[in-house]
Amino acid sequence: MTQPRHNEPVPLGGTGSPPYSKGLMARALMAVGVRAVPAYELARRVDEDIDARAADGIDLDRLAFVAVNVLGEVEGMEAVRRLRSYRELRELDHPIILLVGGATGTGKSTVATEAAYRLGITRVTSTDFVRQTMRAFFSRDFMPSIHYSSFEAGDAIHEPEGDAALQGFQEQTRNVLVGVHAALERALEEGWSMVLEGVHLVPGLIPVQPIDGALVVQCVLSIEDEDTHASHFMIRDAASGGLRSVDKYMDRFDEIRRIQRHIVARARRSQVPVIENLNLERAISSVMALVLSGAERLQRV
Repeated sequence: MTQPRHNEPVPLGGTGSPPYSKGLMARALMAVGVRAVPAYELARRVDEDIDARAADGIDLDRLAFVAVNVLGEVEGMEAVRRLRSYRELRELDHPIILLVGGATGTGKSTVATEAAYRLGITRVTSTDFVRQTMRAFFSRDFMPSIHYSSFEAGDAIHEPEGDAALQGFQEQTRNVLVGVHAALERALEEGWSMVLEGVHLVPGLIPVQPIDGALVVQCVLSIEDEDTHASHFMIRDAASGGLRSVDKYMDRFDEIRRIQRHIVARARRSQVPVIENLNLERAISSVMALVLSGAERLQRV
């Protein structure tokens, strides 16, 4: 049985719908990629337009008129186009599987959690959670690679052939993906929507092909600038009160960067979108755009 997402209608108001809400409209606009300040300004102007017409709501054609005045013609029309797609996505009776990959420290969990919220998906998990679960069943002697962080897995390779960090990461990934495949199969079997994030979602190793009755979207996050990437670990240290010490990551920063190059190269060979996460809101908007585009293609089939 399909478990529906927590779907809220696009908040246009009008007969038979909940009253227009500036807050809900702003949230819907941000979900389709409008930045926060313009989204709230457009939602406020829509409210004023409804009052001026003594109406109880607005349709998308009228919304396009207001949006063009607030955002400009190109951005305004694109926002409404995406809002139409968003409304159709909310009504789509298909589970959504969103896979967000990328190296350690690229912002996967933050982007995945926010995308899940905007999509109304309550199941969000990570490949590290799968790895941690597997550690409870498989001893260090039997499956050594899963007992290390992804960037430390080279320590499990006693006689490396080439780059030990990459070899250890690849071995760990192959092991973890056994559990990931099982989780995805269960979600699809039950009709659940799910957002899964993690370093182990390496394009080409986790095949993503069209699946009847489901929308599957995969992307990879990247941070090309080394200083910006390193700053994420400092923020992580501060946010965790030192429990996730920056030193742990900076001591292995070269390994993390090599793993990122490996994942990005595989993504490009597999034609999986790579999203540069220099700005959180833009990265989330890019992920949402991929989901909306996927929904449009699914509806055309």
